[in-house]
Amino acid sequence: MSEPGTGSDLQGVRTTAKKSGNGYVLNGSKTFITNGQYANLIIVIAKTDASAGAKGVSLMVVETEDAPGFRRGRKLKKLGLDSADTSELFFEDVKLPAENLLGSEEGQGFAQLMNDLPRERLIVAVHAQAMIERALALTIEYVKQRQAFGKKIIEFQNTQFGLAECKSEATIARVFHDHCIERYLNGTLDTVTASMAKYWLTDLQGKIIDRCLQFFGGYGYMEEFPISRMYRDARVMRIYAGTNEIMKLLIARSLCARMMDDGYGALHEVTALNLATQALAAVKSATSSTRQVR
Repeated sequence: MSEPGTGSDLQGVRTTAKKSGNGYVLNGSKTFITNGQYANLIIVIAKTDASAGAKGVSLMVVETEDAPGFRRGRKLKKLGLDSADTSELFFEDVKLPAENLLGSEEGQGFAQLMNDLPRERLIVAVHAQAMIERALALTIEYVKQRQAFGKKIIEFQNTQFGLAECKSEATIARVFHDHCIERYLNGTLDTVTASMAKYWLTDLQGKIIDRCLQFFGGYGYMEEFPISRMYRDARVMRIYAGTNEIMKLLIARSLCARMMDDGYGALHEVTALNLATQALAAVKSATSSTRQVR
């Protein structure tokens, strides 16, 4: 999906798949691609019709072992997730047969992505929840052993209150996490709920891991302690699979849906002016009633 100049805005994709004879010619580049150094079957988002916006986006399947013009770029150095290779990919006049178009016709790419992105966002949420629980377990174990000022860290009220807050938030998150998994299994997990899970759990993940690291003191900053790696690995989870800002935008659009006409900003009968007028009338009415009571 991601390109050097395009991340969350899929309509800004510049990679193209142009018809040529009985197939397509693929040109473009991708970046931040997980397993890019090893993958031999890659699904590429490309524009088959640059003038059609989202309806011109298609998914093309590239078998890299037999694809002249395909090239792997750098294995990128990252802040965290060291075990996962993240790479650049380049496509220069890569010829593809017509059957390498994913789907029955061109232009289905955006819809295909929207159908599967909730699952990807749920996976990220599950990863965040697992890391939250692991961080808490490690921290509780550590503060029960580490001593300062003649007593164990767990005996300080500040430690107890901090961990009590983290545990409460982690438990609430687990309930929502399980709810989302249940909805996914019965086929009712929608984009908005998946976006809530991805954004909220990864935000909470960063918050709790940061607090847990603090309980480790200087040792928490050392790479030999797992909490240090968790701190580094957690940061990207608010970015990939759609930034948390995009998640909030999707949620907000669902709240505005009843007031929107066709998705292009035209308001229905309820306008901001009407709302303001109604609010002012309510205030005047309340003021009048108060005066009568007095």
